Amino acid sequence: MFDKKKKKLPIGVEFFASMIEENYYYVDKTLFIRDILDKGSKFTLCTRPRRFGKTLNQTMLKCFFEDTAPLSGKDTRALFNGLKIETAGEEYMEHQGKYPVIFLVLKDANKSTFESSYFVLKEIITEEFKRHRYVLKKLEDKDDKALFERLSSREASKDEYSSSLRFLCKCLETYHGRKAIILIDEYDVPLENAWRCGFYSEMVGFIRALMSSALKSNEHLQLSVMTGCLRISKESIFTGLNNLDVISILSGHYDEYFGFTQVEVDAMLKHYTFEDKTQLIRDWYDGYLFGNKEVYNPWSLIKCLSEWTVMPERAPQPYWANTSSNDIVRQILEKSNADVRTDLEKLISDGIISKKIHEDVTYDEIDKRIDNFWNFLFFTGYLKKVGIERQDKDGKLILDLAIPNREVLYIYVTKIQDWFDEKVEVKDFSLFFDALLNGNDEIVKNELNNTLGDSISYFDGKEDFYHGLIVGILGRLQYYTVKSNRETGLGRCDIALKQTTRRNKAVIIELKWAKKEKYLQKECDAALKQIEDNKYADELISENYTEIIKYGIAFCGKYCEVKKGK
Repeated sequence: MFDKKKKKLPIGVEFFASMIEENYYYVDKTLFIRDILDKGSKFTLCTRPRRFGKTLNQTMLKCFFEDTAPLSGKDTRALFNGLKIETAGEEYMEHQGKYPVIFLVLKDANKSTFESSYFVLKEIITEEFKRHRYVLKKLEDKDDKALFERLSSREASKDEYSSSLRFLCKCLETYHGRKAIILIDEYDVPLENAWRCGFYSEMVGFIRALMSSALKSNEHLQLSVMTGCLRISKESIFTGLNNLDVISILSGHYDEYFGFTQVEVDAMLKHYTFEDKTQLIRDWYDGYLFGNKEVYNPWSLIKCLSEWTVMPERAPQPYWANTSSNDIVRQILEKSNADVRTDLEKLISDGIISKKIHEDVTYDEIDKRIDNFWNFLFFTGYLKKVGIERQDKDGKLILDLAIPNREVLYIYVTKIQDWFDEKVEVKDFSLFFDALLNGNDEIVKNELNNTLGDSISYFDGKEDFYHGLIVGILGRLQYYTVKSNRETGLGRCDIALKQTTRRNKAVIIELKWAKKEKYLQKECDAALKQIEDNKYADELISENYTEIIKYGIAFCGKYCEVKKGK
């Protein structure tokens, strides 16, 4: 039972004010504010994987900077009592509650068509205009008033919405006497979704116009902070914005403000008395390297701790697997060749691959070249940097990459297994079935080897993989039943195949796994001997099956040997 003396775990809590006011456990990231003020960049884009605290940080900035007097009238300074930004000094706290803030979260603009996605974006902008309707009191120009009314009542044109953020900055400065701050969270979700759904060029056109209006030559803007998953090339979105400060996972700036550091995790485990699970948590959710800081996935860590408060014995689960864009692994597999599969085999076997990395990319280029997929996997959290950075002869950045932790490994393994299973499911096995039922062990071997060629070596050393593969294939054979690991004779037969229309033909298969290919024939012989020694055929004989074919099949990696018994 959860100890009421402990703070609540913030499952799904993305708003800073709720985090503080409702007594959730908060990992203090408020020095992010200090560093933003010290760095002094006018336009900042922080890219991090999904579920790494971007929205919480953006709402923190909103609570800190926003002048709430004409809105709720609520003083938000108390939210920062005792937090690190308050102790950093009054030179920072004097900025608290002093600026008008435009705050947009674009993650819901992920619909199946451009029209429906644009409708959501229009709604988001409209709501922000409605939130700031108080500025109408000081707008003297009748055209400005009319435009504001159109934008806050969903009646404005697409061009007017495209330039709306600059206009709102102007209105806010007129009212407050201070330039506005723009905070945009998950700015690239509409773009990623549009790429997946086939209307990328339309969405790029609108987002480019929106960003250009808001950020380029906007004399009413104090500063802007944007967050997203992937940096998009300036040519596609930020045309002409030469002073954009991009803070990716390769940057040393703000490296500890997204995700939890080891010190922060240790403090959290101590608070909830789970110190004995430190290594388990590290294996599953640690391993991301942002700048110079190794950090944990905060979403998965919090979810795991929440489960442990009621079921301390439960094993860690892959929570991130259900929240991120995991189809990218599948897309790599669908476009893969032998070299790509070799790279994947290295990765999921705890190996390291070396790839060229570049930060400027557009979503519509991701699937044009396989190198772009590796870039996407790196910047979105599916791979981590290991070792030192280096350059090739052309000055291109080269990184050694590995899978961060067991949670991400789970995503690779399950996606690869699903992909392979689907390939097997649509494959024509008529030649294999005919050979199997007629005792042609050479064709059976060739067909199985062709199928194994598409597998990933990670599975090859696992006997249950081969067993599941054969059972799955045989399950598609009409008029036969498949029995797996069933007691018969003096032991358990790996696989028995029995004709159902009449008791005429049956097949017994015993499977073996060899450490080296040179032992395959020997293992086939051992399998056939086991069939005879354990009298696996006796039950079939008693059921009046008149033709019983016996096979010993041995596997080693992507190869097998098949031998028919007498």
